[in-house]
Amino acid sequence: MELSLSTSLASPAVLRRQASPLLHNQQVLGVSFASALKPGGALRFGSRRRPLHRPITCSASPSTAEPSSEVKKKTLVRRNDVRNIAIVAHVDHGKTTLVDSMLRQAKVFRDNQVMQERIMDSNDLERERGITILSKNTSITYKNTKVNIIDTPGHSDFGGEVERVLNMVDGVLLVVDSVEGPMPQTRFVLKKALEFGHAVVVVVNKIDRPSARPEFVVNSTFELFIELNATDEQCDFQAIYASGIKGKAGLNPDDLAEDLGPLFEAIIRCVPGPNIEKDGALQMLATNIEYDEHKGRIAIGRLHAGALRKGMDVRVCTSEDSCRFARVSELFVYEKFYRVPADTVEAGDICAVCGIDDIQIGETIADKAHGKPLPTIKVEEPTVKMSFSVNTSPFSGREGKYVTSRNLRDRLNRELERNLAMKVEDGETADTFIISGRGTLHITILIENMRREGYEFMVGPPKVINKRVNDKLLEPYEVATVEVPENHMGPVVELLGKRRGQMFDMQGVGSEGTVFLRYKIPTRGLLGLRNAILTASRGTAILNTVFDSYGPWAGDISTRDLGSLVAFEDGTSTSYALASAQERGQMFVGAGVDVYKGQIVGIHQRPGDLGLNICKKKAATNIRSNKDVTVVLDTPLTYSLDDCIEYIEEDELVEVTPLSIRMCKNPKMAKKGR
Repeated sequence: MELSLSTSLASPAVLRRQASPLLHNQQVLGVSFASALKPGGALRFGSRRRPLHRPITCSASPSTAEPSSEVKKKTLVRRNDVRNIAIVAHVDHGKTTLVDSMLRQAKVFRDNQVMQERIMDSNDLERERGITILSKNTSITYKNTKVNIIDTPGHSDFGGEVERVLNMVDGVLLVVDSVEGPMPQTRFVLKKALEFGHAVVVVVNKIDRPSARPEFVVNSTFELFIELNATDEQCDFQAIYASGIKGKAGLNPDDLAEDLGPLFEAIIRCVPGPNIEKDGALQMLATNIEYDEHKGRIAIGRLHAGALRKGMDVRVCTSEDSCRFARVSELFVYEKFYRVPADTVEAGDICAVCGIDDIQIGETIADKAHGKPLPTIKVEEPTVKMSFSVNTSPFSGREGKYVTSRNLRDRLNRELERNLAMKVEDGETADTFIISGRGTLHITILIENMRREGYEFMVGPPKVINKRVNDKLLEPYEVATVEVPENHMGPVVELLGKRRGQMFDMQGVGSEGTVFLRYKIPTRGLLGLRNAILTASRGTAILNTVFDSYGPWAGDISTRDLGSLVAFEDGTSTSYALASAQERGQMFVGAGVDVYKGQIVGIHQRPGDLGLNICKKKAATNIRSNKDVTVVLDTPLTYSLDDCIEYIEEDELVEVTPLSIRMCKNPKMAKKGR
């Protein structure tokens, strides 16, 4: 079969868009758009195998940040011995597992070295939750080319991590699940990469899944490129099919190589080397900050111009007017899985700099005499806020090491140095702080880290950050994607409808009998939705969300129908009292637990709160009439920190200590529902 279209009738861009399904069918078979669409004017199909003599040409549009004058163009040179890439994807599409296989096959570790799974997830919290929270650097060497790899988080709440590391790279590996296809966070990270003008290599991962549909996934990804106004060069992406867990990759989904060789080749061929000003004045943007007990603050970033040497005097700039001088005490580059000391680093490489104690993310390390600052890093605004306050419960100070407002303020200010997407403001009182972040999970991870460090404090319910434009109240909206089995779809649709969600897409997926629902829903409607949607679908639904835009106020939303059971005196809970209390609802506490007045000890089975005495002891006055009866207590509900934050209402607080998580009524607010 041969199809010819004349270029006199339509531009290559139009041809590429009109023929996208055909082109993608061919790329699934291993042919790139660049090899199918000739500049001579004919579009040819039919070759089921990629010709060996003609390598796939990959290109990327130049970033808008690059200098355009002829003088500057002459001084810029391309480094071919280095590649800087970030691995971006939606959550659970297999980024960190793919990096594992890349490190193993690049012989980063000894053959007899025992390594854990998901090596890059080094943080305890990351390993427990099975997610990536912080972006991390590593590097491999392939055919005398150093490849700096940055592993990034997949949750939309940690989108700030992705946004700032894109300054350091020249290309991205966009990892897409072979069944799910592009998801909300895929769209977010791809949009940011295209704005920077980066080259994109699409990796269709988990190709060994039984219901894999690579053709659909590649076509959907191509449509997403067009939707995000990608240039013709960016739409001409290379697709690689891989199984990260097996360490295999190939240009054809049915014909994978025994290793990740095709993926490494695609990185070297399709991602350009860094464009540098070799003889220019030193410029390096601090994109990440780490802390070491011996070396102090370590600034990590890519050298944009000039060369950096150990012991060099530099200028640290925030803007043209505010600059200060410092000296580089130590210099490191990333080699394999470790930081290795270096005496000199040339432009284009990613390095770590020690000796500048007060450096912040977004500042420029520049030449002492002629240095000029680079543009600072911009990240999206936060959409959710929560209040942190000093613990005022009767149990305060029992378990925590840091309990005062001064400790709390210092720790929150320290978090701001590293976490660009977060904001801290003073609250209504001296011991209250308002923390703003990208989502509930973003702030919950901070709370969990703080309690593990020995902090004790109280947290209010999450609230959305509204805007007022032209006297109209606007609130944040998010795109929610729900994957649910068909037989549980009804209750899920009903639940999302109650929370002001508007469905705009529904499609069946493969042979697994699941349905994809896409909703535009106010962020307020998502607060407390995770547990409710799991209950409605019997634990089978998967919910993913990503910020969309600000829209008109959607009206009142009821997030919780039932009230709380509240203890009305201090003491220790008894099985005698709990036996009658559990008839009123589900309990959070068992027998023999210390409680205090105002503590939430269960969920009421009706709307409105109910005060209970769960410390009541059995009277031992009349022995014969008080014969012991075997009491059977229900197993109390165990709520995690995330569950507690989802559960609490406007007049309730979560008490967070290193050993316990309790909920209580806010004593400053009037009691409701009594």
